[in-house]
Amino acid sequence: MKIMVSACLLGENCKYNGGNNLSEKVLHYLKGHEVIPVCPEVLGGLSIPRLPAEIVKGVVTANDGRSVDKEFRAGAMKGLKLAKEGNVDLVILQSRSPSCGVKQVYDGTFSGKKIAGQGIFARLLAENGFRVIDVEDL
Repeated sequence: MKIMVSACLLGENCKYNGGNNLSEKVLHYLKGHEVIPVCPEVLGGLSIPRLPAEIVKGVVTANDGRSVDKEFRAGAMKGLKLAKEGNVDLVILQSRSPSCGVKQVYDGTFSGKKIAGQGIFARLLAENGFRVIDVEDL
């Protein structure tokens, strides 16, 4: 099976703060499968590290008030292209991210409050028929 995975879950230091979300559960699950790592934020041209961002009234915004929506959407499109070209069977994404959140995202107030919703990349994949799961559901 071909599985696309948020690169941060594989230990790649691509999070906004320069860290990662290495998941032993993911690494174990992926054994014997073809893995395609992806970080849509980096694909969109954002730096590591970068300011935290949340979806504010439908627009991805950094915590300094600057819109980073264009970069998030460009990265999501590039990630979708990779998923299509790779004929991916499953996508495992990082929880709550404004790119990769599958079931929840932060509410746009930068207060840590979570709401039901999807990140830009997660929604785009789902709209294009890909099976997308949250890492917490593994």
